[in-house]
Amino acid sequence: MTRLSKVPLTDHPLTRRNFLIVSMGAGVAFGFAGVAIAALDPASPDQQPPAPGVEPSLWFGIDPEGTVTVNIIRAEMGQHVGTSIARILADELEADWSKVRITHVDSAAKWGLMVTGGSWSVWQSYPIYSRAGAAGRIALIEAGAKILGVSPDACVARNGAVVAGGRSVTYGDIVKRGEITRVFTPEEMEKLPLKPVAERKLIGKPVEEIDIAAKINGTALYGIDAKVPGMVYARPKMPPTRNGSKVVSVDESAARKVKGFLRTITLDDPSDTVPGWVMVIAESYPAAIRATDLLRVTWTAGPGADVSEKDIQDRSVKLIATPDAGGVLDTGGGDTAAAFKAAKSSFEQTYTTSSVLHFQLEPVNALAFEKDGMFEIHTGNQWQSLILPTLAKALRRPESEIVMRTYLLGGGFGRRLSGDYAVPAALASQALGRPVKMILTREDDIRFDTIRSPSVQTLRMAFDGAGRVTAMVHDAAAGWPTQIWAPFFMPKGVNGVPYDPFSSSGADHWYEVGVQKVRAISNDLANTTYRPGWLRSVGSGWVNWALESFMDEAARYLKLDPVAFRLKLLTGAGRNAGSAPNAVGGAKRQANVVRLAAERAGWGQKLPPDTGLGLATSFGQERNMPTWGACVARVRVDRKTGMVFVEKLTIVMDAGTIVDPDGALAQTEGAALWGLSMALHEGTEFVKGRAKATNLDSYTPLRMADVPELDISFVESQEVPVGLGEPATTLTAPAIANAIHAAVGVRLRHIPIKPEAVLAALKIKG
Repeated sequence: MTRLSKVPLTDHPLTRRNFLIVSMGAGVAFGFAGVAIAALDPASPDQQPPAPGVEPSLWFGIDPEGTVTVNIIRAEMGQHVGTSIARILADELEADWSKVRITHVDSAAKWGLMVTGGSWSVWQSYPIYSRAGAAGRIALIEAGAKILGVSPDACVARNGAVVAGGRSVTYGDIVKRGEITRVFTPEEMEKLPLKPVAERKLIGKPVEEIDIAAKINGTALYGIDAKVPGMVYARPKMPPTRNGSKVVSVDESAARKVKGFLRTITLDDPSDTVPGWVMVIAESYPAAIRATDLLRVTWTAGPGADVSEKDIQDRSVKLIATPDAGGVLDTGGGDTAAAFKAAKSSFEQTYTTSSVLHFQLEPVNALAFEKDGMFEIHTGNQWQSLILPTLAKALRRPESEIVMRTYLLGGGFGRRLSGDYAVPAALASQALGRPVKMILTREDDIRFDTIRSPSVQTLRMAFDGAGRVTAMVHDAAAGWPTQIWAPFFMPKGVNGVPYDPFSSSGADHWYEVGVQKVRAISNDLANTTYRPGWLRSVGSGWVNWALESFMDEAARYLKLDPVAFRLKLLTGAGRNAGSAPNAVGGAKRQANVVRLAAERAGWGQKLPPDTGLGLATSFGQERNMPTWGACVARVRVDRKTGMVFVEKLTIVMDAGTIVDPDGALAQTEGAALWGLSMALHEGTEFVKGRAKATNLDSYTPLRMADVPELDISFVESQEVPVGLGEPATTLTAPAIANAIHAAVGVRLRHIPIKPEAVLAALKIKG
């Protein structure tokens, strides 16, 4: 059973199978004008422009029928992000939900940063869309009052209409009358009164997801569905290395025998995104597949052709042992070396993780062509703002002449943050002078994957004579995706060395541990062997694995209960007190979810033999956007086979205001199960510069039969809504490892945890 609840907790049973910123003058940030709403779905070529209406802001429009169209800049990949954002605006606007529509907009500079990741979407959208809705409501009330011949103070907005006593006028009729003239300055926008929580009708309430019908009836279009007349198909012949490969020769003789084969194109890529790529062009995709298999290409391999997983991990170990390597995070200062020297005792452990692949259901693909002076890229993408400059460099044309058309994503999970797959399609189309649709096979997709780097982490903790924690050091080494893809996102550490925040977030935790030092180290060998990528988990996905495994071990070193030990350190004092607007309550809120999860899971109860409970907690990612969470895993270990059976996951999340309860549940379920999958099943290794596993016959994620009982709860809160797409992912692996120790007394410090590792640990223990 899966249970969704808030605290106070109410069970919700489910089976487990089952603002245009109007340039009317400086300072005008929100205005109304009678213009046509031009935001269309590019994936629906037969869609007709809507009737002229008003665009109260960049973020939404209202037509004469009262239909509210909300513009969404976030990618939809199954999380119903459009519904979540639309309900934020619609609630403040007092719109009729049955007349609310969403449109996922194309890339354009006016939208600002277009990125879907890091569990940022609702958190970053909430202040923008809520104020846009509030401004719209005020302007509509003023216009409606004028039509009704009363004072605005005598009116209220309700369900898509302005009401005064027994009389009313709908939003559509107000738009038809053209009475809306109100303009707000940025300062006025900041001071707009938002609804009291008690008056919310959509936020936190059960409503129908706007996009479900299209997904069910097949009308929803994904990138792989994109097509235009006259297009041809392409598949790449993958080079031996991700970086630096060069084509020596191409032999088409066998490929020419395939009916439908047209030609090959050796890509010239100024952006160096796809070095050594040869594209096979054909009239159909099956022909492109067959011809590519028959194509013979000789390359000079780039760096990393002889690199193995062990080489990468050995490099991390060496870097951790180099005192001045890496960037040091700001954790409040203090001399950790002196603290360890003065300590009565200390404790140290090292934790590792394997390479992890994305394996999203829809392999990466892109349709590219030039039309009316614009180069169009039709594809599903999570970070349009990131790939557009790369496309401009590759195509040798201004970014203003490139547009990315938006489609649904058949899975993103961080793979579609880079958008690198748009480059080869665009280059092939440019060289051929016609539309090219590139689709990667599953094996191609994995060879081109931006994998989650393997990692090595060493943690140390110092104690005084009374067992009080006086210092903590955390060194984390791995390949850095942000260094490769978005170095402008990297802050400088207190030692002046830039670091990847998405490879260290979580290590700057909310525990009170005396003086603290976190060192984030870039594995240069990993970065040159392949292109590390982000993968669903908030931050790196490996940091909390080490941190929460270590906290459990430290508790047992002190002979303390792991829950009691964590609660003792989550004091909410000093830098861990939290602050407005996003981290009100600080570590005390984290302590609360730990306490609730433990109580709900029956912490301390007597369990059957070889069965144990393990707890892990996290704040999700950035300290300025914490999503407090705790998970208790109930695990049974088979001593004969080494098999680990996860029987139940009890999860309590505090994400502030829950905007979309259904979406919050689905997001937490999916995140937790992915974390479980990476804990016990997922993982590959690098052999001669390539991932060993290339398909699901050798890479085996969690199967349905292994899905445990889920008990998921949300703390009832009026605080700012923060992210829920990923935080639960980082909770499950350490909770499982901690539960294994509780069950059979062995400690596993590498994920995935395989049966043979369990057996080996049991043998050593025995």
